[in-house]
Amino acid sequence: MSGTSRRHFKIEHWHIVALFLIVYDVIVVNAAYFAALWLRFDCHFSEIPSIHLKSWLEFAPFYTVFCLTVFFFLRMYNSIWRFASYTEFIRIILASVITSAFHIFVTLLFFRRMPISYYCMGMAIQFLFMVGIRFSYRFILLLRSRKIKQKTYEKENNIMLIGAGAAGQMLLRDLIRAKETNVRVRCIIDDNPNKWGRFIEGVPIVGGRDDILINADKFHIDKIFVAIPSASAEEKRDILNICKETGCELKSLPGIYQIVNGEVSVAEMRDVAVGDLLGREPIVVNMDEIFTYIAGKTILVTGGGGSIGSELCRQIAEHSPKQLIIFDVYENNAYDIEQELKSKFPDLNLVVLIGSVRDSRRVNSVFSKYRPQIVYHAAAHKHVPLMETSPCEAIKNNTIGTYKTAYAAMMNGCERFVLISTDKAVNPTNVMGASKRLCEMIIQAFDKAVKENTVDKLPLLFAHREDEIGYMDAISRLSKNAKTEFVAVRFGNVLGSNGSVIPLFKKQIENGGPVTVTHPDIIRYFMTIPEAVSLVIQAGVYAKGGEIFVLDMGEPVKIDTLARNLIKLSGYKPDVDIKIKYTGLRPGEKLYEEKLMSEEGLKTTPNHLIHIGCPVEFDEDLFLSQMEELTKACYDNDVSVRELIKTMVSTYRPEGVQYAV
Repeated sequence: MSGTSRRHFKIEHWHIVALFLIVYDVIVVNAAYFAALWLRFDCHFSEIPSIHLKSWLEFAPFYTVFCLTVFFFLRMYNSIWRFASYTEFIRIILASVITSAFHIFVTLLFFRRMPISYYCMGMAIQFLFMVGIRFSYRFILLLRSRKIKQKTYEKENNIMLIGAGAAGQMLLRDLIRAKETNVRVRCIIDDNPNKWGRFIEGVPIVGGRDDILINADKFHIDKIFVAIPSASAEEKRDILNICKETGCELKSLPGIYQIVNGEVSVAEMRDVAVGDLLGREPIVVNMDEIFTYIAGKTILVTGGGGSIGSELCRQIAEHSPKQLIIFDVYENNAYDIEQELKSKFPDLNLVVLIGSVRDSRRVNSVFSKYRPQIVYHAAAHKHVPLMETSPCEAIKNNTIGTYKTAYAAMMNGCERFVLISTDKAVNPTNVMGASKRLCEMIIQAFDKAVKENTVDKLPLLFAHREDEIGYMDAISRLSKNAKTEFVAVRFGNVLGSNGSVIPLFKKQIENGGPVTVTHPDIIRYFMTIPEAVSLVIQAGVYAKGGEIFVLDMGEPVKIDTLARNLIKLSGYKPDVDIKIKYTGLRPGEKLYEEKLMSEEGLKTTPNHLIHIGCPVEFDEDLFLSQMEELTKACYDNDVSVRELIKTMVSTYRPEGVQYAV
């Protein structure tokens, strides 16, 4: 059947249903009061006085027309009665009250007074007839759908619903009427004692969180749906910690805004995120400060297609920048974020450019053409094991790329340069961490040069002499009034980012295991991507130049615990259904990460989750001369590059086997 034919069929079907209801109502509104008269005289038609019978008969045409008018006005022929609910029920009550009042007053004024029981019973019978036909349709369809589900699915999944509030009730109704699911809600958990022992849609509320385990066993629960979107992070953590001991698969309802928007349904249930178990409230930043800082400015994000870079672009786009420039070497990533931002922000002045931060001439051409006022430098190689086997590439991209980008920013009048750093830069045991510590030192050196008007002493780092073409004139024009403020923001692991453990663990669980953990005692700090990025942007607001901002990430989490919780939340038992395999620490990896070096202290900012690490002093002149030596060694692929890094980063303690470059 074509789309047009289906549409015509639906229209014709609606007309047939409406016509049926009209005919039915014409009969019912009159039959109801006749039945009332008949009942009033003991169900004997012969005993009904002819004067009452005549009055009823003469009034019937007027009453019929009035009733149909009221019913049309209240849209009782436009409702979809298979989904009839409280609103439709109220309309029927209102219609009954209006038509009955009309019946009473008109018969009293213009016809003949009827017995009081006639009016009372007539109204009641009319109401029952009208409600019965309309809601019986929904009831029959509900029974049919349940029978179909029972025939379609051999085994139902028993569901425990946590939360008897508005979200839980809406979800419960959606589950009951859903045709596509083979689930049956067997019990509800809620911490409100006043609700215990009561029922919602025929499902018992069996107790609070302390009763989860016993009822999961009692009702043979297969899945647990958590519908408490307004609960605090600590409450969710406690409940989820109990739920994961049941061995059931867990799904959680999204945010409360989706309840307000009416989007809550089975389809919106998501797998419980491990972030829910971190047990802290989401980090909130002062959006007014950020809006004032970003609005109306030209902003460049290097590495804008990566996990952190793309989220930076999303949050910046929300705050009305004059222009947003995305610079990335990977065209697929750049294309994805470009299409997303064009769709969400059609009025955004967006420029997407392909290029590498290692290419001096490309970087400088971008800065000289677009003149960005704020730069977020997120371009970097970040995979620790891969950088251990390719240390020269780590230095070229991370360290030298940062130097060249910072130099171009300063040369072209950029107001603020924000480096995205990592806690792996603290006392690094791997090349990636050491390369990011070098980036922080570059930021400190540049900021000092700007403040002391010695920018002309900063060396140029080029792989080949011909790369200097076009730079010498720019350098000669670079005044000693350079104004760029250079800062770094340091944070730990980001949940769900490319290459992080969560996507890897999920993929391993989907494949049946094993889940690989390097060491049973390894711990890491975690944040979500939006949290990290919002704090990065706000740290940029607080910057005055030379700071290393340290983000508070809460308590560290054991990776082994993270893996076991994720297995449990997926409905499996660790070491039984899904094995955990310990593979040993990878080259350059340490058991724990630090946020500060021993020499650093902390200063506070208006946001208690953003701290300022006091910079560690070092010889900038020596460092800059070593940077030239390091650049040459890396572009020559010198195998001794690690030894050179050790002389520059005093806290670098490489561990494990040395790898060829």
